[in-house]
Amino acid sequence: MVASRKRARKRGAGRSKEDPPRRARADRREKRRAAILAAALKEFAARGFADTRLDDVARRARIAKGTIYLYFRDKESLFQDLVRTMLSPLVGTIEAAPLRDVPIRSVAEMIVNLFIKEIYGTRRKDVIRLIISEGPRFPKLAEVYYREVIARVLPVIRARLALAVDRGELSRDALARFPQLLVAPALMAIIWNGLFGRFALLEIRELMRAHLDVLFGERSTT
Repeated sequence: MVASRKRARKRGAGRSKEDPPRRARADRREKRRAAILAAALKEFAARGFADTRLDDVARRARIAKGTIYLYFRDKESLFQDLVRTMLSPLVGTIEAAPLRDVPIRSVAEMIVNLFIKEIYGTRRKDVIRLIISEGPRFPKLAEVYYREVIARVLPVIRARLALAVDRGELSRDALARFPQLLVAPALMAIIWNGLFGRFALLEIRELMRAHLDVLFGERSTT
């Protein structure tokens, strides 16, 4: 019995000595993966999906091209993982949010504020812009975005809007039937500012505030 405890302690001690090097290798691997994804986003945003080469991504990430294949099968899988890495945490935030007992306008404001701060205010908007511009030519890119983002978020929003109709928070069911209406101006702002921002910048926060007033009525100032 005593001998078995000693052997167990020895095995535990051996593992603890191995853990720091293993963690260090895992950290280096994760940092390299993050560097590849960051470089890929910049290349995709600058060149588009079709014209981006893995050589360009490797050069920007300051690694050998072959290193990319240790993490990603090809350019398409790299883009797909970019979508998952950048947008899935935000999707998880919406899925986990306690929306049922929050007034429907406050729910809409939460979603809008999350979009403005975490998407429009970051390079995540470049991912959405790429999906819009490249999706028709590369359907699999649009498919992964739909599967990883839209198919997870839309049912959550639709269910809360339907509940708002049942509770009398909304007088009509148009939003529940077409929850895309809630974020349509935000997507339009990404397109507008990408094309015309240097001529007439669209202020997305003011746009979305006006949009919510149209949908829910103006907020009381009292």
